[in-house]
Amino acid sequence: MATLYDIKPAFQARLRPLTARLAASGVTANQVTVAAMLMSVAAGALLAVFPEKRALFFLLPLVLFVRMALNAIDGMLAREFGQASTLGMYLNELADIVSDLALILPFALVAPFAPAGVISFAIAAILVEYAGVLGIPAGIGRNYAGPLGKSDRALMLGAIAVLVAIGIHLPHWLSWLFPLLALLSLITAINRIRAGLVPNAQAGR
Repeated sequence: MATLYDIKPAFQARLRPLTARLAASGVTANQVTVAAMLMSVAAGALLAVFPEKRALFFLLPLVLFVRMALNAIDGMLAREFGQASTLGMYLNELADIVSDLALILPFALVAPFAPAGVISFAIAAILVEYAGVLGIPAGIGRNYAGPLGKSDRALMLGAIAVLVAIGIHLPHWLSWLFPLLALLSLITAINRIRAGLVPNAQAGR
């Protein structure tokens, strides 16, 4: 299923000159990974402390875009500049989960979104990423299948944040938005699991 992840190669091409300069200056992939996580946690904490200041949610699309760029850069530093490591693998996956939680959970403090719906989406996002990582031992590599992978989540969260930030009265029916995103996330996790089962099924023939 097509997702925003499909445009990642073009996005990486734009960032490759900057990545080369960072590598030349001694910046490491792990440093970029940690920086992206700290930025996300700081932004999430700010929104959680001041949820009534809705204009602050304008920060979220910017933070999500910068995080996406940093995620692309740390990957290129690891692969193209010989910085791949086991520690980097752990940092990359765990930092993504921490960042997702930090940027999703503040919406639980904003009406009309119900805390249960927001939390269910946050949990589903973790399941999606875990299902993607399990593609490695399943023999298909890290799986980024949709319909609601990391890039697509970022787009949705950015759009919701803009709606919150512009200060309009959000209708009550939007309380169903995060449960819907949770459902799409579960479908994504199932798609990733099914993809991992195919090689095993073929091997058993």
